[in-house]
Amino acid sequence: MPAMQETLLQAAALILPLIVAIVFHEVAHGYVAWLLGDPTAHERRRLSLNPLRHVDPIGTIVVPGALALAHLPTFGWAKPVPVDKRRLRNPRIGMMVVAAAGPLTNLVLAGVGAVVLGVLARYAAPGPVADFAGLSLQYFLFINCSLALFNLLPIPPLDGSHIVEGALPRRAAQAYARMRGLGFGLLLLLLVVVPQIWPSLGLTRHLARPILWTVNQYLALANAVAGG
Repeated sequence: MPAMQETLLQAAALILPLIVAIVFHEVAHGYVAWLLGDPTAHERRRLSLNPLRHVDPIGTIVVPGALALAHLPTFGWAKPVPVDKRRLRNPRIGMMVVAAAGPLTNLVLAGVGAVVLGVLARYAAPGPVADFAGLSLQYFLFINCSLALFNLLPIPPLDGSHIVEGALPRRAAQAYARMRGLGFGLLLLLLVVVPQIWPSLGLTRHLARPILWTVNQYLALANAVAGG
């Protein structure tokens, strides 16, 4: 298969997994916030699974797609689902639970994807359609595991920062919250600048290791379902 055609095939296999993973991640935040007392996302009609309400072309498709094609830790973003922690019944604990809901949803989706991949391998007739579906499901596992684990990093504005903030004593939490304006700069520093300047540190490799380990666990599940 020509290189260009293979790249287009990979890109096509990525699109739906990317959209599903990121949209479900964001809706999970809003839905759990609603359950815990904050109806903001519901009021603004952001609990819909309609991707048009959530997709940011750059953050939902271009950035995570390029990272996934390069087999790098994958992260992305959609239009933020609004959460007002002041309306949560317990703002401190509530924000921790709301933040954890996105990554947990991605891990559940990866489990579903692994089961479907196993069923596909066991029962589908070999051919281009089955091959494409299998490739798409493998990307689905990688994307969901990447989004889950990457978002748990304690760097603002990632979900892990909200969990850490809720766990810290109040004074320390307030100081930590003031870092939010530096969040994207820190991410760029970690993901782009440091690997370019000090490649010997292997920072990207260290970030990818737990993601790949988690993907392998889901692939083992898929293999078990396939009867391997």
